[in-house]
Amino acid sequence: MKGLWTPAWIARHFVALVLTAGCLGLGWWQFSRAAEGNSVSWGYMFQWPVFGGFVVFIWYREVQVARRRARGETEPVAEETPAPAAPRPAGAPIVPGRPVRVTAQATAADDADPDLSAYNDYLAWLNAHPGARPADYPGRIPQ
Repeated sequence: MKGLWTPAWIARHFVALVLTAGCLGLGWWQFSRAAEGNSVSWGYMFQWPVFGGFVVFIWYREVQVARRRARGETEPVAEETPAPAAPRPAGAPIVPGRPVRVTAQATAADDADPDLSAYNDYLAWLNAHPGARPADYPGRIPQ
């Protein structure tokens, strides 16, 4: 509990208090405007206290995290479900932590349009030469 009274935490407590009071004050101000006939202020009258509640929620959560760390506990981690594995091409090595690259086969529709075929060749060349610039491409750059 002593760790929550350091200068940094005192500043955080003060900022949370000022923001919460400011949000509640703005909510009261919007209520007075709504009572005078400004119909849009009715929505803001409810919105500002919600913002203040959010500040209190974040402040409370940060205090709880700091107390857990002071006790040496770790934060709970949500269990991740593994994504379904993509089919691996036959003979491809399994390398943990690296994405699997699968080469795409050209279809008959790709060969029908020469511009599309040239563009696909250009993209394949850029993929094969990651540090190259488009001006380094030896063929015709499709427009």
